[in-house]
Amino acid sequence: MPSMTSMPDSLYRERFALTLAHRPVDRCPRDLGGTPQSSIEEPETAAALAASLGITGPAPADYDKCDRRILERLDVDFRRVGGMPAFATGRARRVSDTEFVDDWGIRHRFGGVYWEIVGGPLQGATRDEVAAYEMPRPEQMAPGALEDWAARAEHLYRNTPYVVVGEHPVLGVLELACWLAGYDHVLMMMALDPEWVHLLFGKILAFQRQVIREYYGRLGRWLHLTTSGDDFGTQKGPFISPAMWREFVRPYMAERIAYTRRFTGAAYLHHSCGGIRSLIPDLAEIGVQVLNPLQPAAAGMEPAALKRDFGHLLTFHGGVDTQEVLPSGDLDRIRAEVARLLAAMTPTENGGYILAPAHNLQRDVRPEAIVAMYEE
Repeated sequence: MPSMTSMPDSLYRERFALTLAHRPVDRCPRDLGGTPQSSIEEPETAAALAASLGITGPAPADYDKCDRRILERLDVDFRRVGGMPAFATGRARRVSDTEFVDDWGIRHRFGGVYWEIVGGPLQGATRDEVAAYEMPRPEQMAPGALEDWAARAEHLYRNTPYVVVGEHPVLGVLELACWLAGYDHVLMMMALDPEWVHLLFGKILAFQRQVIREYYGRLGRWLHLTTSGDDFGTQKGPFISPAMWREFVRPYMAERIAYTRRFTGAAYLHHSCGGIRSLIPDLAEIGVQVLNPLQPAAAGMEPAALKRDFGHLLTFHGGVDTQEVLPSGDLDRIRAEVARLLAAMTPTENGGYILAPAHNLQRDVRPEAIVAMYEE
């Protein structure tokens, strides 16, 4: 494979700043592994990619999110640090080799690739049961975890030229509620008992604020970008109507973003799968600056139309289809799709776009397909 030319040290961060400002750049920033939703899903896929690039031997131990030699070879602009802390709540237990209960009391079962949610402690819960449920507390975090992440963030900030990304430390309000109580129950209660929803979402926001204060209080000064994730869409459109989203989700998400900004000047990226076109103006209004993943196969998420209608509001991240295009293994098709995406997003003319896969790269994506995406 031909080598990809690296830019002088200062240009990764300068390129990112220009991209956010919707100004011309030499090329759009490239991401792989900079967010939890733009990564390589399995070690076997990463190993195959490394081998295809001529990389041998174990990955260096100084960066744990991806083999940094892959990122260097593909000239990726971002490096990620941090994550969701563990809490010693006493709820976690192993059920079997394929099932466990986590710190929240949420039951997970291995489905072959992912650990799927199969039950939560608030399924069918009443208001009293929601009120009585104890959220994890900051003092239950693993000792030293935040200090270790802060040291890693400072190292990346001071000693590398890359854009430093802080992974989000908490789940989104809708996602966590649905994991705790079940999607069916939460969506039903939005229609039948709004007070129940606000009670649960209020408890989640209070928890988010506690963790945000501790996490970004330590890492915030070293970050250029931070992430959040909360899926609002299906393949065909939002889970709930825009009106219900504005009533139940927007106020809590807006407060989370505003509170995060007390502790960091990092740009704010939000991840939501699905057809969420109708929510994009709201997301921009409450402070989302970068929207991921730009899922092109979902309803209403055609890249050219999104750039035309919302490109002045925020920066788009992702967009290289992981449902059909990348798994196809058709290198000509992949290159053509990337070229079409770049033509639609016009990053060299007015910024506003970061190249990345539309979601994590799974075992059905060949190394040659990944290389073709970044080469193009």
